[in-house]
Amino acid sequence: MYSTLVRKAVFLDRDGTIITNQGDLGDPDGVQLIDGVAEAVSSLATAGWLMVVVTNQAGVARGAFTEADIELVHNRIDSLVPSIERYYYCCHHPQGNLPEWKGVHPWRKPSPGMLEQAISDFDIDVEVSWMIGDTLRDIQAGQAVGCKTIWLTNQDRVSEEAKPTLYAPSLAEAAMFVLAEEQVD
Repeated sequence: MYSTLVRKAVFLDRDGTIITNQGDLGDPDGVQLIDGVAEAVSSLATAGWLMVVVTNQAGVARGAFTEADIELVHNRIDSLVPSIERYYYCCHHPQGNLPEWKGVHPWRKPSPGMLEQAISDFDIDVEVSWMIGDTLRDIQAGQAVGCKTIWLTNQDRVSEEAKPTLYAPSLAEAAMFVLAEEQVD
């Protein structure tokens, strides 16, 4: 489906992977990094990995915040984690309150649209790239484009619907695995 190209990437979910938020966050003052995230992202970027965030942001569809608020949150994350190359986000949700955002969209994970756009924008080699996230839909989106996946979870949240390449308790541990695995190749 995709050609083998030159850039390697780590796709990251945002909420529950980079920041502690598990709900609608449109206020940059609410940004709280998960322990070890800044160091993990920096170490991956220093090793040559393109860092790309792919995040569902249905709070816009629910009317909880605006796209401008998403940008403010991302700017705040950038001030704490400057190694992120780009953010892709999807505001659509099938049960959204706002008509312009209500419905299914090919960018909404588990659909792979955001990853496909990044692959196209940056000429990413999916076979060596990783998707790291804390939900089943993150893993499914990564698998849909053919990249390796790391599910940030514990055994209580494991699902039979998808088998990731690896499970890890945090982005810090996932980054160590990606870096170690690259040394083996």
